[in-house]
Amino acid sequence: MSTGSSKRSNSRGRILVVDDDREMCRFLAEILGEEGYAVDAVQDGAAALDLFTQNHFDLVISDLKMPRMAGTELLRRLKEIDPECAVLLLTAFGTIESAVDAMRAGAFHYITKPFHTDEMLIEVERAMERRTLREELKRLRTEVQARDRLHNIIGQSEAMQKVFETVAQVSDLFANVLITGESGTGKELIARAIHFNSSRATGPFVAVNCAAIPEALLESELFGYVRGAFTDAKKDRRGLFQEASGGILFLDEISEVPINLQAKLLRVLEDKEIRPLGANQSEKVDTRVLSASNRILDDMVRQGSFRQDLYYRLNVIRIELPPLRERSEDIPLLVDHFIRKFADGARRQVTGIQEEALTALKNYSWPGNIRELEHIIERAVLLGRGPMVGIEDLPPQLAACGENAAVLGTALAKQLTLRDLEREYIGKVLQTTQGNKTEAARILGVDRTTLYRKLEDYKLKD
Repeated sequence: MSTGSSKRSNSRGRILVVDDDREMCRFLAEILGEEGYAVDAVQDGAAALDLFTQNHFDLVISDLKMPRMAGTELLRRLKEIDPECAVLLLTAFGTIESAVDAMRAGAFHYITKPFHTDEMLIEVERAMERRTLREELKRLRTEVQARDRLHNIIGQSEAMQKVFETVAQVSDLFANVLITGESGTGKELIARAIHFNSSRATGPFVAVNCAAIPEALLESELFGYVRGAFTDAKKDRRGLFQEASGGILFLDEISEVPINLQAKLLRVLEDKEIRPLGANQSEKVDTRVLSASNRILDDMVRQGSFRQDLYYRLNVIRIELPPLRERSEDIPLLVDHFIRKFADGARRQVTGIQEEALTALKNYSWPGNIRELEHIIERAVLLGRGPMVGIEDLPPQLAACGENAAVLGTALAKQLTLRDLEREYIGKVLQTTQGNKTEAARILGVDRTTLYRKLEDYKLKD
């Protein structure tokens, strides 16, 4: 038998009832249907399996004792088809022990006969909620994995292709990797790509910004502590090396680790052991370390602010990320990605970018790199009014870059001298900044004294 309630399009979920008692099937189909569930009911395990393989069910409610196929066997067969399948078992009082064994085999719960209607509805709702949570967790994991896949790091430039090749080569090695590059170039994204593409992908990825943790706390954060190690140590606490065991620990801004802590970090990297604060014994950790810095560590070594031996230990393999200004051919791809990302999130009908605005983005120097580009596109999508991002949607310093490109074209057509071109360019920048000389000097890349001298020379003071 099969109830008509399974046809509901607005159901709270779909349930399969399996019981050799026809009246029990009718009763369950009725009470569950009244609650908004779509219900199908069959009277033996074989029929249940046929129906289950052809349709999606959020929950199966099955009697434990049935003549042709016991509920435990049906449970086992259902789990082979769908390991996430939720199964609620019905059992007489004398077979509770069997029901408990079935729960160990993967059943969601059991209910003893006779049962109260409210008890059944509560357990069904619990099973549905758990199914929903599991599906949401699975979806989030899939999103995170998709975000971290190497092929989702955007870049077709030759410089980025070399980075991709290196990542693919080093992902499955245990060697330490140092990722360098200016702020905003995507160092953590590369670290996550290495983790995802390695044999440690199922282990934890723990990221810590060494610059964001006060010097007095960084040691306890990295290595943990035992109860009584200091005044507020009320109980033992695991450090990040322990939390990342079996996976990867990403030490961002490694240049900010205090010199007195660098020796202890070196010892951990060499011995693969950590000793929490206040502990008498060390313990082994299986943690691969990736690190990153936007400062030039070679200079810090020469200045004595970074240990040379630690630098060599971290810098077994080095990945240098190019700044965005050196990979302008990647800007259209990045812009397209960010427009789609923020338009979808804000439910805005923004489909692309005008050529003049894209030219301005290509001509800009990008001191903040990809992070700055992302923020500018987000602003343009959220505040812009048209279906395309235009030059008017960009901040003044970006709009100036678009105008400056036009200025260069005009200068070439007029065959202006360098002096004339410089005068006209400075005037355009001042127009863009509405006379703000500090901002104009920043855009021009000169100090204010130089700007004032040129204004005097070109008679642009007013």
